[in-house]
Amino acid sequence: MKKIPVRHIKDSFIQDRFSIRAIEPLVAERDLLHELHRHDFYFILFIKNGSGEHEIDFIRYEVDSYSVFFIRPGQVHQLQLKKGTTGFMLQFTSDFYVPRENLASIVLRKVSSKNHCHLSSERFEKIGWLLEAIFQEFTQKQNSYKEVVKASLEIIFIELVRQSSNPNQIVNAAKFYAQERLEELQDLLEKNIHTKKQISDYAEMLNISTYQLNAITKALLHKTGSELINEQIILEAKRMLIGTVNQINQVADMLGYDDPSYFIRFFKKQTGLTPAAFRQKF
Repeated sequence: MKKIPVRHIKDSFIQDRFSIRAIEPLVAERDLLHELHRHDFYFILFIKNGSGEHEIDFIRYEVDSYSVFFIRPGQVHQLQLKKGTTGFMLQFTSDFYVPRENLASIVLRKVSSKNHCHLSSERFEKIGWLLEAIFQEFTQKQNSYKEVVKASLEIIFIELVRQSSNPNQIVNAAKFYAQERLEELQDLLEKNIHTKKQISDYAEMLNISTYQLNAITKALLHKTGSELINEQIILEAKRMLIGTVNQINQVADMLGYDDPSYFIRFFKKQTGLTPAAFRQKF
């Protein structure tokens, strides 16, 4: 069975588990085109000026100036950047940036939960100075440059979270706790959906009851935990249907379904299309 192509940190960067590249040389003579694939690392695109199209998990975004795209490990995407685009392309593994403080972990979850955001020119310029500093540190590789890079990343992530939040909103402790659990659930779904499809499985991993978990998802997303699980199954199925040439029964097997006909009925109930019809449409 074939899988969606997975890109890894290039051999020359394996020791660092991190890289940053200026976009300009990549699009100096022609457009940049990346076909559908997934990464086993975090990938962030900072566009200062330019245009193009970026599709992430089947949602299309226009690439424009002062925009940021954040791809988590496992997500599928395809990218087109027009000639002349400027900015930075940054990538790092999950064992390179491992926040030691709980607050930093929360910030990373928050910023990575949103694939696209558009910044004001002032905020992008502020982040741009940090990116330039990271680029210099990575290029020169002076003593403790990795620590400087990680510290700069933390500041950038805080800036991105600030962009997405309402500074006048007062968040009480109960809502903050619920938001944390929801973000943890979304991360667990991404990593375990092939083998775990019951709400009780995720409640156990989060060390809360299924009642508590459903209360959190209903309060914050107006959906039950089971609905979120079904959505993740369908998303992963779509990734496989579009990104591979595997037969439907192979896709069903990779998703943990012994009965392909059950998988087909489930997919059609959720999307209105059979897996074959969805593949043909896209």
